[in-house]
Amino acid sequence: MVENDTKEAECLTRGLRRHGHEAVSVATGGAALRAYEDADLILLDLDLPDLDGLEVCRTVRAACDVPIIAVTARGTELDRVLGLQAGADDYLTKPYGFQELMARMDAVMRRARPRRRARAAPAPVAEPPPATIRHGALVIDTGSREVTLDGRRITLTRKEFDLLHLLAANPDSVIPRKHVMQQVWGDSWSRRTVDTHVSTLRNKLGASTWVITVRGVGFRLGHA
Repeated sequence: MVENDTKEAECLTRGLRRHGHEAVSVATGGAALRAYEDADLILLDLDLPDLDGLEVCRTVRAACDVPIIAVTARGTELDRVLGLQAGADDYLTKPYGFQELMARMDAVMRRARPRRRARAAPAPVAEPPPATIRHGALVIDTGSREVTLDGRRITLTRKEFDLLHLLAANPDSVIPRKHVMQQVWGDSWSRRTVDTHVSTLRNKLGASTWVITVRGVGFRLGHA
């Protein structure tokens, strides 16, 4: 939840938690852009002290498909059109009823994560990866979720670590793009999300050859 009104944020956070949600509140657009990767859904106020909420919405939408509901006092038809064009999945004008918010959240999540009509065949059970994975100068500690390269710690986001760990746990295999999406992002992903994280991971490791794209198939772990 991105809301700069402290009392409103606290009240809404309590309500969401009472209904079984894990709710976290930030007060600025900058904080939202640092935290959105861990969210399953974003409630975004458009009137923020540092950045315009529409720009925050556009930035998040360009990076991933996490559902966004604009919750704002901007109530004109033009405001709603601009919010939806910026990438919001729904638009709710203040003041609003809590039950309406819950209903809109449920509706947005149903669209974002449609239920599968048929269960896929169970995948074969694989051996769990070792607690520490070493690939040349690259060391991945599964327990502490720390990555070092030539003894230097590499700071990764949760998704970046999960992506690297998946590739490193299968060093001699090309991991299909679809499998990467499902294992790292679950049911909420887009092709652009994967490509963005692959690019960022390459930059942090200092070489594009650490993550090899096999055109038309997926990705595999490389080396410097």
